[in-house]
Amino acid sequence: MLPAARRSAVNVGTDAQRQLFSFVIAAPEQTRERFRGQKLPAMIKTAASLCVHASYDTETATTVTTLRSLARRARALAEEATEHEKAIRAIVRSWRPDLLEHKGVGLIVAPTVLCAWSRPGRIHSEAAFAMLAGVAPIPANSSQTTNRHRLNRYGDQQLNQALHTIVLARICYDDATRDYVARRTAEGKTSREIKRCLKRYVARDLYRHLEAGSAPLDKP
Repeated sequence: MLPAARRSAVNVGTDAQRQLFSFVIAAPEQTRERFRGQKLPAMIKTAASLCVHASYDTETATTVTTLRSLARRARALAEEATEHEKAIRAIVRSWRPDLLEHKGVGLIVAPTVLCAWSRPGRIHSEAAFAMLAGVAPIPANSSQTTNRHRLNRYGDQQLNQALHTIVLARICYDDATRDYVARRTAEGKTSREIKRCLKRYVARDLYRHLEAGSAPLDKP
């Protein structure tokens, strides 16, 4: 529930920030001048402190009121998201803090993986965990071909996205993963195919780690 609540706060807060930025561009010159040269965080701070003066015409007063409302909403939602993150961190660290030690597994990915896995023995094998995540290729054989597979579009899509996030992080920061990508690229694999293989590796390793308690992750 906490990741969902955080995601909602982040999404609505981002919408408020976009609206504020757009309204500043369209604001009367008197108001727009106060934001000149500012980046978005500074614009939010400025907008949140705006006041309506009696000398303002209807357009300016309405613009100032709207900008102030959007800025305060964005700040409140950012604070709400931070509180959810603190609660998530406390739960993950009290449950399986070892999961956070692995590359690509952060406070948003960890609860998704943990909730999908749930407890030792609930999922009977790493292949079943991969199938749950939608990263186990499905055979698509014909009478003449026996080594074809198609993409699995079923399973827990949030878990699938979590594995995708881990893969992207490892491609950027993990030397062993980058070496694997280079080797598979030289073999003629596409970027999409390589990421599918890596997600399958990550699913296997996470399952083994969670079931074993603190076993180190394998390298692809």
